[in-house]
Amino acid sequence: MDFNYTEEHLAVRDAARDFAERELLPGVIERDNQQKFPEQQVKMMGELGFMGMMVDPAYNGGGMDTVSYVLAMEEISKIDASAAVCMSVNNSLVCYGIQKYGSEMQKENYLKKLATGEVIGAFCLSEPEAGSDATSQRTTAEDKGDHYLINGTKNWITNGNTAGYYIVMAQTDQEKGYKGINALIVERSFEGITIGKKEDKLGIRGSDTHSIMFTNVKVPKENRIGEDGFGFKFAMNVLNGGRIGIASQALGIASGALEASLKYAKERKTFGVEIAKHQAIQFKLSEMAVKVEAARMLCLKAAKLKDEKKDYAKASAMAKLFASEAAMHNAIEAIQTHGGYGYVKEYHVERMLRDAKITQIYEGTSEIQKMVIARELLK
Repeated sequence: MDFNYTEEHLAVRDAARDFAERELLPGVIERDNQQKFPEQQVKMMGELGFMGMMVDPAYNGGGMDTVSYVLAMEEISKIDASAAVCMSVNNSLVCYGIQKYGSEMQKENYLKKLATGEVIGAFCLSEPEAGSDATSQRTTAEDKGDHYLINGTKNWITNGNTAGYYIVMAQTDQEKGYKGINALIVERSFEGITIGKKEDKLGIRGSDTHSIMFTNVKVPKENRIGEDGFGFKFAMNVLNGGRIGIASQALGIASGALEASLKYAKERKTFGVEIAKHQAIQFKLSEMAVKVEAARMLCLKAAKLKDEKKDYAKASAMAKLFASEAAMHNAIEAIQTHGGYGYVKEYHVERMLRDAKITQIYEGTSEIQKMVIARELLK
Protein backbone atom coordinates (compact mmCIF):
# COMPACT_ATOMS: atom_id res chain seq x y z
CA MET A 1 0.00 0.00 0.00
CA ASP A 2 1.48 3.32 -1.12
CA PHE A 3 1.67 5.93 1.65
CA ASN A 4 3.70 8.47 -0.29
CA TYR A 5 2.10 11.88 0.09
CA THR A 6 1.19 13.94 -2.93
CA GLU A 7 1.92 17.66 -3.12
CA GLU A 8 -1.72 18.27 -2.26
CA HIS A 9 -1.44 16.08 0.83
CA LEU A 10 1.59 18.01 2.03
CA ALA A 11 -0.11 21.34 1.33
CA VAL A 12 -3.16 20.31 3.37
CA ARG A 13 -0.99 19.07 6.23
CA ASP A 14 1.08 22.24 6.30
CA ALA A 15 -2.00 24.46 6.12
CA ALA A 16 -3.58 22.62 9.05
CA ARG A 17 -0.35 22.81 11.05
CA ASP A 18 0.02 26.53 10.41
CA PHE A 19 -3.59 27.20 11.36
CA ALA A 20 -3.34 25.15 14.55
CA GLU A 21 -0.17 26.86 15.74
CA ARG A 22 -1.29 30.35 14.73
CA GLU A 23 -4.98 30.31 15.67
CA LEU A 24 -5.63 27.42 18.05
CA LEU A 25 -2.58 27.42 20.28
CA PRO A 26 -3.08 30.94 21.70
CA GLY A 27 -5.88 30.63 24.21
CA VAL A 28 -6.16 26.83 24.20
CA ILE A 29 -5.43 26.61 27.95
CA GLU A 30 -7.95 29.35 28.70
CA ARG A 31 -10.62 27.64 26.61
CA ASP A 32 -9.96 24.39 28.42
CA ASN A 33 -10.21 26.07 31.84
CA GLN A 34 -13.41 27.90 30.96
CA GLN A 35 -14.97 25.07 28.91
CA LYS A 36 -15.22 27.61 26.10
CA PHE A 37 -16.17 26.42 22.62
CA PRO A 38 -13.67 27.72 20.00
CA GLU A 39 -16.39 29.45 18.01
CA GLN A 40 -14.24 31.87 16.03
CA GLN A 41 -11.59 29.26 15.34
CA VAL A 42 -14.17 26.75 14.09
CA LYS A 43 -15.62 29.43 11.82
CA MET A 44 -12.14 29.96 10.38
CA MET A 45 -11.79 26.19 9.93
CA GLY A 46 -14.90 26.32 7.79
CA GLU A 47 -13.52 29.19 5.73
CA LEU A 48 -10.31 27.23 5.16
CA GLY A 49 -12.23 24.17 4.01
CA PHE A 50 -11.57 21.92 7.01
CA MET A 51 -15.26 21.35 7.88
CA GLY A 52 -16.23 19.66 4.61
CA MET A 53 -12.96 18.27 3.32
CA MET A 54 -14.32 15.17 1.58
CA VAL A 55 -17.57 16.68 0.31
CA ASP A 56 -18.04 16.92 -3.46
CA PRO A 57 -17.24 20.44 -4.74
CA ALA A 58 -20.74 20.45 -6.27
CA TYR A 59 -21.96 20.81 -2.68
CA ASN A 60 -19.34 23.38 -1.60
CA GLY A 61 -16.87 20.79 -0.32
CA GLY A 62 -13.15 20.39 -0.80
CA GLY A 63 -13.38 17.16 -2.81
CA MET A 64 -10.33 15.81 -0.95
CA ASP A 65 -9.52 12.22 -0.12
CA THR A 66 -9.59 10.62 3.32
CA VAL A 67 -5.78 10.67 3.56
CA SER A 68 -5.88 14.48 3.44
CA TYR A 69 -8.49 14.39 6.19
CA VAL A 70 -6.28 12.19 8.40
CA LEU A 71 -3.33 14.53 7.94
CA ALA A 72 -5.38 17.61 8.78
CA MET A 73 -7.03 15.95 11.79
CA GLU A 74 -3.64 14.97 13.20
CA GLU A 75 -2.30 18.52 13.00
CA ILE A 76 -5.42 20.12 14.51
CA SER A 77 -5.53 17.50 17.28
CA LYS A 78 -1.90 18.08 18.27
CA ILE A 79 -2.91 21.51 19.49
CA ASP A 80 -6.62 21.42 20.35
CA ALA A 81 -8.52 18.14 20.50
CA SER A 82 -11.74 20.02 21.30
CA ALA A 83 -11.67 21.83 17.96
CA ALA A 84 -10.68 18.58 16.28
CA VAL A 85 -13.71 16.61 17.50
CA CYS A 86 -16.03 19.33 16.18
CA MET A 87 -14.27 18.97 12.83
CA SER A 88 -14.44 15.17 12.99
CA VAL A 89 -18.17 14.96 13.69
CA ASN A 90 -19.02 17.47 10.98
CA ASN A 91 -16.85 15.73 8.38
CA SER A 92 -17.05 12.02 9.22
CA LEU A 93 -20.57 11.59 10.53
CA VAL A 94 -22.76 14.41 9.30
CA CYS A 95 -21.36 15.51 5.93
CA TYR A 96 -20.31 12.01 4.90
CA GLY A 97 -23.63 10.53 5.97
CA ILE A 98 -25.71 12.99 3.99
CA GLN A 99 -23.46 12.88 0.92
CA LYS A 100 -23.37 9.08 0.87
CA TYR A 101 -26.98 8.31 1.69
CA GLY A 102 -28.97 11.55 1.51
CA SER A 103 -31.41 12.71 -1.16
CA GLU A 104 -30.65 15.49 -3.60
CA MET A 105 -32.92 17.78 -1.62
CA GLN A 106 -31.00 17.02 1.58
CA LYS A 107 -27.69 17.69 -0.11
CA GLU A 108 -28.89 21.00 -1.52
CA ASN A 109 -30.63 22.18 1.65
CA TYR A 110 -28.24 20.89 4.28
CA LEU A 111 -24.94 19.56 2.94
CA LYS A 112 -23.94 22.77 1.17
CA LYS A 113 -24.11 24.77 4.39
CA LEU A 114 -22.46 22.05 6.46
CA ALA A 115 -19.55 21.71 4.04
CA THR A 116 -18.55 25.37 4.43
CA GLY A 117 -19.03 25.46 8.18
CA GLU A 118 -21.78 28.03 7.79
CA VAL A 119 -23.84 25.56 9.81
CA ILE A 120 -22.37 22.88 12.09
CA GLY A 121 -23.84 19.41 12.37
CA ALA A 122 -24.35 16.97 15.25
CA PHE A 123 -24.89 13.20 15.30
CA CYS A 124 -27.52 12.04 17.81
CA LEU A 125 -27.24 8.33 18.55
CA SER A 126 -26.34 7.83 22.24
CA GLU A 127 -29.06 7.82 24.87
CA PRO A 128 -29.25 7.31 28.64
CA GLU A 129 -29.73 3.57 28.01
CA ALA A 130 -28.23 3.26 24.53
CA GLY A 131 -24.48 3.73 24.46
CA SER A 132 -22.55 0.73 23.21
CA ASP A 133 -25.87 -1.02 22.60
CA ALA A 134 -27.08 1.31 19.85
CA THR A 135 -29.98 -1.05 19.01
CA SER A 136 -31.83 0.02 22.19
CA GLN A 137 -33.17 3.33 20.93
CA ARG A 138 -35.84 4.78 23.22
CA THR A 139 -36.25 7.97 21.20
CA THR A 140 -39.31 7.50 19.02
CA ALA A 141 -40.36 8.91 15.66
CA GLU A 142 -44.08 8.38 15.32
CA ASP A 143 -45.21 8.19 11.69
CA LYS A 144 -47.90 10.81 11.09
CA GLY A 145 -48.23 10.39 7.34
CA ASP A 146 -46.36 13.37 5.88
CA HIS A 147 -44.16 13.87 8.96
CA TYR A 148 -42.67 12.20 12.03
CA LEU A 149 -43.18 13.28 15.63
CA ILE A 150 -39.97 12.81 17.63
CA ASN A 151 -39.88 12.29 21.40
CA GLY A 152 -36.88 11.30 23.50
CA THR A 153 -33.49 12.27 24.87
CA LYS A 154 -30.02 12.04 23.37
CA ASN A 155 -26.87 12.11 25.52
CA TRP A 156 -23.24 13.18 25.01
CA ILE A 157 -23.95 15.10 21.82
CA THR A 158 -20.86 16.81 20.39
CA ASN A 159 -21.75 20.25 18.99
CA GLY A 160 -25.00 19.90 20.93
CA ASN A 161 -25.63 23.60 21.51
CA THR A 162 -23.72 24.84 18.47
CA ALA A 163 -25.21 22.70 15.74
CA GLY A 164 -27.84 23.99 13.37
CA TYR A 165 -28.70 20.52 12.08
CA TYR A 166 -28.96 17.22 13.97
CA ILE A 167 -29.01 13.73 12.50
CA VAL A 168 -31.25 11.90 14.94
CA MET A 169 -31.64 8.14 15.23
CA ALA A 170 -35.17 7.26 16.38
CA GLN A 171 -37.35 4.17 16.65
CA THR A 172 -40.39 4.19 14.36
CA ASP A 173 -41.56 0.61 14.86
CA GLN A 174 -40.67 -1.09 18.16
CA GLU A 175 -41.76 -4.52 16.90
CA LYS A 176 -39.10 -4.42 14.19
CA GLY A 177 -36.29 -3.75 16.69
CA TYR A 178 -33.21 -2.22 15.10
CA LYS A 179 -34.84 -2.62 11.68
CA GLY A 180 -37.42 -0.06 12.75
CA ILE A 181 -34.89 2.72 13.40
CA ASN A 182 -34.76 5.76 11.12
CA ALA A 183 -32.22 8.54 10.67
CA LEU A 184 -33.82 11.98 10.44
CA ILE A 185 -32.35 15.41 9.75
CA VAL A 186 -33.70 17.77 12.38
CA GLU A 187 -33.22 21.52 12.22
CA ARG A 188 -32.36 23.33 15.44
CA SER A 189 -35.15 25.81 14.64
CA PHE A 190 -37.87 23.12 14.86
CA GLU A 191 -40.18 23.59 17.84
CA GLY A 192 -39.86 21.22 20.79
CA ILE A 193 -36.07 21.00 21.11
CA THR A 194 -34.52 21.63 24.52
CA ILE A 195 -30.76 21.77 25.07
CA GLY A 196 -29.49 20.48 28.41
CA LYS A 197 -26.63 22.01 30.37
CA LYS A 198 -23.11 21.67 29.04
CA GLU A 199 -21.39 18.58 30.41
CA ASP A 200 -18.52 19.27 32.84
CA LYS A 201 -16.01 16.84 31.36
CA LEU A 202 -12.57 15.49 32.24
CA GLY A 203 -11.14 16.38 28.84
CA ILE A 204 -11.99 18.00 25.50
CA ARG A 205 -13.54 20.66 27.71
CA GLY A 206 -13.82 23.16 24.88
CA SER A 207 -16.04 20.73 22.99
CA ASP A 208 -19.73 21.61 23.12
CA THR A 209 -21.26 18.50 24.72
CA HIS A 210 -24.91 18.46 25.78
CA SER A 211 -27.97 16.30 26.24
CA ILE A 212 -30.81 17.15 23.86
CA MET A 213 -34.49 16.60 24.59
CA PHE A 214 -37.07 16.26 21.82
CA THR A 215 -40.72 16.86 22.69
CA ASN A 216 -43.24 16.38 19.89
CA VAL A 217 -40.76 17.68 17.33
CA LYS A 218 -42.37 17.67 13.89
CA VAL A 219 -39.97 16.51 11.17
CA PRO A 220 -41.00 16.33 7.48
CA LYS A 221 -40.89 12.88 5.90
CA GLU A 222 -38.50 14.24 3.27
CA ASN A 223 -35.90 14.65 6.02
CA ARG A 224 -35.60 10.89 6.52
CA ILE A 225 -32.27 9.58 5.23
CA GLY A 226 -32.74 6.50 3.09
CA GLU A 227 -35.59 4.04 3.15
CA ASP A 228 -37.83 3.33 6.11
CA GLY A 229 -35.87 1.30 8.67
CA PHE A 230 -32.45 2.23 7.27
CA GLY A 231 -31.39 4.23 10.34
CA PHE A 232 -29.41 1.61 12.24
CA LYS A 233 -27.50 0.47 9.16
CA PHE A 234 -26.88 4.13 8.33
CA ALA A 235 -25.44 4.78 11.80
CA MET A 236 -23.15 1.74 11.73
CA ASN A 237 -21.86 2.51 8.23
CA VAL A 238 -21.21 6.14 9.07
CA LEU A 239 -19.45 5.23 12.33
CA ASN A 240 -16.94 3.11 10.40
CA GLY A 241 -15.74 6.33 8.79
CA GLY A 242 -16.14 8.27 12.02
CA ARG A 243 -13.63 5.96 13.66
CA ILE A 244 -11.02 7.10 11.18
CA GLY A 245 -11.62 10.65 12.37
CA ILE A 246 -11.34 9.76 16.06
CA ALA A 247 -8.32 7.55 15.37
CA SER A 248 -6.71 10.55 13.70
CA GLN A 249 -7.61 12.70 16.68
CA ALA A 250 -5.93 10.17 18.98
CA LEU A 251 -2.94 10.06 16.63
CA GLY A 252 -2.67 13.84 16.88
CA ILE A 253 -2.68 13.72 20.68
CA ALA A 254 -0.02 11.00 20.67
CA SER A 255 2.05 12.94 18.15
CA GLY A 256 1.64 16.20 20.05
CA ALA A 257 2.75 14.53 23.28
CA LEU A 258 5.86 13.22 21.54
CA GLU A 259 6.73 16.60 20.03
CA ALA A 260 6.29 18.35 23.37
CA SER A 261 8.50 15.75 25.05
CA LEU A 262 11.24 16.02 22.44
CA LYS A 263 11.30 19.79 22.80
CA TYR A 264 11.39 19.69 26.57
CA ALA A 265 14.01 16.91 26.70
CA LYS A 266 16.40 19.02 24.61
CA GLU A 267 15.95 22.06 26.84
CA ARG A 268 15.77 20.64 30.37
CA LYS A 269 19.08 19.82 32.07
CA THR A 270 19.81 17.53 34.98
CA PHE A 271 23.22 16.51 36.27
CA GLY A 272 24.78 19.00 33.88
CA VAL A 273 23.33 17.61 30.62
CA GLU A 274 20.08 17.74 28.67
CA ILE A 275 17.72 15.02 29.86
CA ALA A 276 17.51 13.85 26.24
CA LYS A 277 20.98 12.38 26.80
CA HIS A 278 19.76 10.15 29.63
CA GLN A 279 18.96 6.64 28.45
CA ALA A 280 15.79 6.46 30.55
CA ILE A 281 14.35 9.43 28.65
CA GLN A 282 15.63 8.14 25.32
CA PHE A 283 13.75 4.89 25.87
CA LYS A 284 10.54 6.78 26.57
CA LEU A 285 10.93 8.91 23.45
CA SER A 286 11.68 5.83 21.34
CA GLU A 287 8.58 3.99 22.51
CA MET A 288 6.44 7.07 21.95
CA ALA A 289 7.79 7.49 18.42
CA VAL A 290 7.08 3.86 17.52
CA LYS A 291 3.49 4.17 18.74
CA VAL A 292 2.98 7.37 16.72
CA GLU A 293 4.33 5.78 13.57
CA ALA A 294 2.29 2.60 14.00
CA ALA A 295 -0.89 4.56 14.72
CA ARG A 296 -0.30 6.75 11.67
CA MET A 297 0.14 3.72 9.42
CA LEU A 298 -3.10 2.18 10.70
CA CYS A 299 -4.98 5.45 10.15
CA LEU A 300 -3.59 5.81 6.64
CA LYS A 301 -4.40 2.20 5.78
CA ALA A 302 -8.03 2.69 6.82
CA ALA A 303 -8.15 5.97 4.88
CA LYS A 304 -6.73 4.39 1.73
CA LEU A 305 -9.17 1.49 1.87
CA LYS A 306 -12.06 3.93 2.26
CA ASP A 307 -10.83 6.03 -0.67
CA GLU A 308 -10.49 2.88 -2.79
CA LYS A 309 -14.08 1.93 -1.86
CA LYS A 310 -12.93 -1.28 -0.21
CA ASP A 311 -14.15 -2.75 3.08
CA TYR A 312 -12.51 -0.71 5.82
CA ALA A 313 -14.57 -1.71 8.89
CA LYS A 314 -11.79 -3.80 10.45
CA ALA A 315 -9.06 -1.33 9.49
CA SER A 316 -10.89 1.64 11.03
CA ALA A 317 -11.61 -0.31 14.23
CA MET A 318 -7.94 -1.32 14.47
CA ALA A 319 -6.83 2.25 13.88
CA LYS A 320 -9.10 3.64 16.58
CA LEU A 321 -8.22 0.91 19.08
CA PHE A 322 -4.47 1.28 18.68
CA ALA A 323 -4.30 5.05 18.22
CA SER A 324 -6.38 5.69 21.33
CA GLU A 325 -4.09 3.44 23.36
CA ALA A 326 -1.09 5.24 21.88
CA ALA A 327 -2.59 8.60 22.86
CA MET A 328 -3.00 7.49 26.48
CA HIS A 329 0.46 5.95 26.64
CA ASN A 330 2.23 8.93 25.09
CA ALA A 331 0.39 11.48 27.19
CA ILE A 332 1.31 9.67 30.41
CA GLU A 333 4.93 9.34 29.32
CA ALA A 334 4.99 12.99 28.28
CA ILE A 335 3.98 13.99 31.80
CA GLN A 336 6.64 11.71 33.25
CA THR A 337 9.26 13.18 30.93
CA HIS A 338 8.31 16.70 32.00
CA GLY A 339 8.38 15.71 35.66
CA GLY A 340 6.67 18.23 37.93
CA TYR A 341 6.22 20.64 35.03
CA GLY A 342 4.11 18.05 33.25
CA TYR A 343 1.57 18.23 36.05
CA VAL A 344 0.76 21.90 35.49
CA LYS A 345 -1.36 23.37 32.73
CA GLU A 346 1.28 25.68 31.29
CA TYR A 347 3.10 22.81 29.60
CA HIS A 348 0.00 21.40 27.84
CA VAL A 349 0.74 17.69 28.37
CA GLU A 350 -1.63 17.27 31.34
CA ARG A 351 -4.44 18.43 29.04
CA MET A 352 -3.34 15.91 26.42
CA LEU A 353 -3.80 13.13 28.95
CA ARG A 354 -7.28 14.32 29.85
CA ASP A 355 -8.19 14.71 26.17
CA ALA A 356 -6.77 11.30 25.27
CA LYS A 357 -9.07 9.28 27.50
CA ILE A 358 -12.26 10.02 25.57
CA THR A 359 -10.76 8.57 22.38
CA GLN A 360 -11.05 5.15 24.05
CA ILE A 361 -14.76 5.74 24.69
CA TYR A 362 -16.69 7.71 22.09
CA GLU A 363 -17.71 6.48 18.64
CA GLY A 364 -17.34 2.98 20.01
CA THR A 365 -15.38 2.02 23.13
CA SER A 366 -12.15 0.05 22.85
CA GLU A 367 -14.15 -3.02 23.83
CA ILE A 368 -16.56 -2.45 20.95
CA GLN A 369 -13.62 -2.06 18.56
CA LYS A 370 -12.33 -5.45 19.67
CA MET A 371 -15.76 -6.94 19.00
CA VAL A 372 -15.80 -5.41 15.52
CA ILE A 373 -12.29 -6.70 14.78
CA ALA A 374 -13.13 -10.19 16.03
CA ARG A 375 -16.35 -10.28 14.01
CA GLU A 376 -14.43 -9.34 10.86
CA LEU A 377 -11.72 -11.93 11.58
CA LEU A 378 -14.27 -14.68 12.10
CA LYS A 379 -16.32 -14.07 8.96
